[in-house]
Amino acid sequence: MDAILKEHQKVWNSSRKSRTIDKTQEIIDALQRARDNIAADPPSAQITLAKLQNPVKASFDSITDGLKETHGGHNRYTKALDKLFKDKPLPSSDIDALSSHPALVNRALYLHLLREGLFDVASTLHSEAEAKQKAQQDVASAMGLDVLMEHPLGLDKTLSKNMQEQFTNMYYILSELKERHNLQPAISWARSNAGALEARGSNLEFELCRLRYVSLFLESPIPGEPPFARQLRALQYAQQEFQSFRGRYMSEIQQLIGAMAFSSNLEDSPYSLRFDNMTAWDEVSSSFTKEFCSLLELSADSPLYVATTAGAIALPTLLKLQMIQKQKRAEWTSQNELPVETPLPSTYQFHSIFVCPVSKEQTTDHNPPVMLPCCHVIAQESLQKLSKGAKFKCPYCPVESHPREAKRVFL
Repeated sequence: MDAILKEHQKVWNSSRKSRTIDKTQEIIDALQRARDNIAADPPSAQITLAKLQNPVKASFDSITDGLKETHGGHNRYTKALDKLFKDKPLPSSDIDALSSHPALVNRALYLHLLREGLFDVASTLHSEAEAKQKAQQDVASAMGLDVLMEHPLGLDKTLSKNMQEQFTNMYYILSELKERHNLQPAISWARSNAGALEARGSNLEFELCRLRYVSLFLESPIPGEPPFARQLRALQYAQQEFQSFRGRYMSEIQQLIGAMAFSSNLEDSPYSLRFDNMTAWDEVSSSFTKEFCSLLELSADSPLYVATTAGAIALPTLLKLQMIQKQKRAEWTSQNELPVETPLPSTYQFHSIFVCPVSKEQTTDHNPPVMLPCCHVIAQESLQKLSKGAKFKCPYCPVESHPREAKRVFL
């Protein structure tokens, strides 16, 4: 990796020091001056062109030398990349789980484009998918077949249009937050969805109002206004907006108001951390995106991005597995799970799993976990083997129970 960084820095430095554009502009300027001189004095054309020859040739030679150096740097950089990232065949499989579900693939792409704010591209994908499906239906009708096809994106038109409107609104609010530091659109959205956010235990509305208070407290003074005018504006805002937050956030509100006494020396006060505004805008923007997507019953990150990243993490393991299988001439025949465990970051673990302490096997939809009256949990198949339809003792405690008393656990 150090070799790549070194070559990258050389290419970067070379591009910054390159005078190719300057030399090109010099040639253009010289040609324009020569044209003007010839137009003003046509008999002097031969002399003017003779004087132009050497400077232009020198500039072209300089450009050529610079391009040679840049080309050589790119070649060395490419070789360093190839040396570290050697070309390896990708894992291949005869099983393509998504080939029979084009609507799922289109849906993932469509939602990803919406979440990235690429609304024009998303609309084009939607239109082309519908056009392709219509063509298929026309062919089927011409053959006398009555084929019922699902929506090409797995979405109806109303839901698709609504989602695009929702994400358009989200990006408008985010642009106001990040680019203009305007909190009002986000606060208005949070208040219009206060019930749903409260049910989730979200503190987004208070964080937005808190940031507005801090911004008023720290804003640059207006020339000619009396001392502490900005702090008074912040206090008036707190009196108007913090009333509804007193029950849940009373302690933090007291600290925000108490900082008034230290306004002239806030950095050395006990409340300085409450007014650290360096990362607050990025944090509140991230919180807003997360809450906005949660109300649409979507994850904060694009599923396509998560799946692609998880696949990239798993790729080295799968490559190694493929090599071992070739050596042992073995094949993995299961279609529902990977042949080896692939550790992923905690942020990419969305569903809990349960391994039965009796059979040591992971539970599935066909073999779900069940909880006994004593609160111990085992797999359903283990329960059936232990009980055989009659009363039995829990394998972890002496409590007896009947299989019908067990309750399924949903993780």
